[in-house]
Amino acid sequence: MTLQRILPFTRKLLESALAKGDIAIDGTCGNGHDTLFLAESVGKSGRVYGFDIQQEAIKTTEKRLIDADQSSQVSLFHDSHASINHKIHSKHAGNVSAAIFNLGYLPGGDKSIVTKPEETIQAVTDILQLLRSDGLLILVVYPGHPEGKIESEKVTDYASSLNQSDYQVLKYQFINQINDPPYILAISKK
Repeated sequence: MTLQRILPFTRKLLESALAKGDIAIDGTCGNGHDTLFLAESVGKSGRVYGFDIQQEAIKTTEKRLIDADQSSQVSLFHDSHASINHKIHSKHAGNVSAAIFNLGYLPGGDKSIVTKPEETIQAVTDILQLLRSDGLLILVVYPGHPEGKIESEKVTDYASSLNQSDYQVLKYQFINQINDPPYILAISKK
């Protein structure tokens, strides 16, 4: 058996949590790959909310969605993921099936613009309230840069502190790789 790499394992987890008509959140659109995956997974009858602090990321994501004919079910916000609670339609509260974050910086973009631990923890806290029972939140954590290392510690501490009666928290990490490889924190709401 070969262990799945981080990103394919993330997709496998999302596939298990999503169905047509579901509600999903991409807390960090980046280049739009996860947003498109979520849009295809929930289909035209579902809804995806996507966030990014960089206009470049929103434009790239929007183009990717339009090119794949998957934009009608997606609402994109050029805003911090910390604003999630103010952007999700009230009818979707408690009905979100899955959410994903790729923390750090925009691949191929300005590496000085990074996600911030306080904003990420606020967004995670809000999403946990928005998730349905058995909903899934995935954080792909990149500790390989100075700000990422700090965010990694704070987000992992936060996830570790969640009440086990309410949540299951998985950490999926390859511990024998050099250069602080990324890892997954997957939080399932009971």
